[in-house]
Amino acid sequence: MASAPDMTYRTLGTTGEKVSAIGLGGWHLGFPGLSEKEALRIMHSAIDRGITFFDNSWDYNEGISEIRMGKALKENNSRSKIFLMTKIDGRTKKTASRQIDQSLERLQTDCIDLVQHHEILRFEDPNRIFADDGAHAAMLEAKQAGKLRYIGFTGHKDPVVHLYTLEVAKENGFHFDAAQMPVNVLDAHYRSFSKQVVPECVKQGIAVLAMKTMANGSIVKSNTVTPIEAIQYALHLPTSVVITGCDSMKILDQAFEAVRTFQPFTDQQLEALLARTARAAAKGEFEPFKTSSIYDATALNPSWLGPEPEHIQSLIPS
Repeated sequence: MASAPDMTYRTLGTTGEKVSAIGLGGWHLGFPGLSEKEALRIMHSAIDRGITFFDNSWDYNEGISEIRMGKALKENNSRSKIFLMTKIDGRTKKTASRQIDQSLERLQTDCIDLVQHHEILRFEDPNRIFADDGAHAAMLEAKQAGKLRYIGFTGHKDPVVHLYTLEVAKENGFHFDAAQMPVNVLDAHYRSFSKQVVPECVKQGIAVLAMKTMANGSIVKSNTVTPIEAIQYALHLPTSVVITGCDSMKILDQAFEAVRTFQPFTDQQLEALLARTARAAAKGEFEPFKTSSIYDATALNPSWLGPEPEHIQSLIPS
């Protein structure tokens, strides 16, 4: 992987992989209002300046995000410089296998470094993916076939669901390599992933991937924290990667500035920051991914998950 003096690098859990502390989010790169040319420019600039972790998902912008990223990684031998991650929504083996193969094709690679079960939001999700014919069987087959290297999961709704997913994984004899979750200054006060899930992941050696650090701007709209402070709070915690969505060179510059000027907070600085954000965070108003269905893409598109388990379907009167 490439490295650069203006970027900090961290170890990805117990994998031994070294990755940039800032990861480039894939969702924004497929926005209709962002031209493909500009998206490619952002990605190449990120690589040149030392970002080595790229985030994506099978469902982002109907595949446009993966397609654009695939084009960027195909140019200038960029794929070899990047630790590439994407996510799949399928809960059945068949659906997950198809989505993995589609992601490989769009990303123009024969192996994705990390593939994650996306939007584990509901208590039934962990049991669905670990069923005999569930999505996890597809992940393991893909790993054996050399299509992916590491396996993780994501979710943004409730830290208890993350903890339950880890329990179900343990019951099935599996250790996740990574877990992606909201990590921001407001999260510390409401359904807190940083307080409940991060310590457990650190204990188990699971890489913590921070997302929703600014939640597409909603965290900053609380008028309690600056963008730089928001990114640096996530960097202060034991995160392997802080994933940041960048839809302009200005926002990319902001991410690099946050890393360049980062120093771990003192106890007094952290207490002051949390005190400043406590009131705004109390009801989850500025974390709509927890308190509404706006970000629940799989709930709005249930077909992405695949069919319900056969034993459930058999209970429905014909």
